[in-house]
Amino acid sequence: MNPRIGFIGLGIMGRPMCKNLLKAGYELVVCGHIDKGPVEELAAAGAKTADSPRQVAAQTDILITMLPNSPQVEEVVLGENGVIAGARPGLVLVDMSSIAPLVSRSLAAALAAKGVEMLDAPVSGGEPKAIQGTLSVMVGGKQDVFDRCFPVLKAMASSVVLTGAIGAGNVAKLANQVIVALNIAAISEALVLAAKAGVDPQLVFQAIRGGLAGSAVLEAKAPLMLDRNFNPGFRLNLHIKDLANALDTAHQVGAPLPLTAFVMEMMQTLKAEGLGDSDHAVILRYFELISHTELKS
Repeated sequence: MNPRIGFIGLGIMGRPMCKNLLKAGYELVVCGHIDKGPVEELAAAGAKTADSPRQVAAQTDILITMLPNSPQVEEVVLGENGVIAGARPGLVLVDMSSIAPLVSRSLAAALAAKGVEMLDAPVSGGEPKAIQGTLSVMVGGKQDVFDRCFPVLKAMASSVVLTGAIGAGNVAKLANQVIVALNIAAISEALVLAAKAGVDPQLVFQAIRGGLAGSAVLEAKAPLMLDRNFNPGFRLNLHIKDLANALDTAHQVGAPLPLTAFVMEMMQTLKAEGLGDSDHAVILRYFELISHTELKS
């Protein structure tokens, strides 16, 4: 018998993830305390609804959270009407938000006192892969809890990997976000170089995509840059949040991240220009600004 799934956090990522759970045949209980539109949409698709995280926890076996950052997850889990208030022994919380690893460990300890297990399971792939159900999920937690939740996670993802104990999922996600940020910056720098040198950046993209410079990031972001389409699939502000968590974690463990710090300042420059809600491909604009050119394919 399939477990009953709870889902809290129905934004750009959460909404399509819920739809894929419904398509896979899971009974779903959702809660969205800010925007009721997604709640109504998912209810029309077959989900049940609840008014608080406490109510969701009281009637589900596996509860998924997909929220912006550590403070929001802490509020939903530990708040007055939070998950912990409605939790019963045997519940599993799967936090698919991208938050600080130490916060994941703290939440897991608080939940363990109530007999509740936890996995931290942040994702990569953005809105397109959330819609397709082909996300990459990086998981931290116990093997037996992971095995119990694996079919549920596979309903939303093509890759689900246990990376270690609780908190390890978010460490893996921070590593992912460092690599993505630096890749986007490198692609931006290279395409602006091509444009400034008088070479069509679209043809440069076609020439390099099959070689060593080819990557998933290049395939996903270069076309957006060439089309000057910065509608958010993954907002720059969210990537700034992830890099802030990466830098904080790096400082705690003694792992300097000089390239990450540099890209973070590029992002902060763009945020100051009012571009924080644009897709993170807008990093291109930083290089256009300093080179006094504009990419045109």
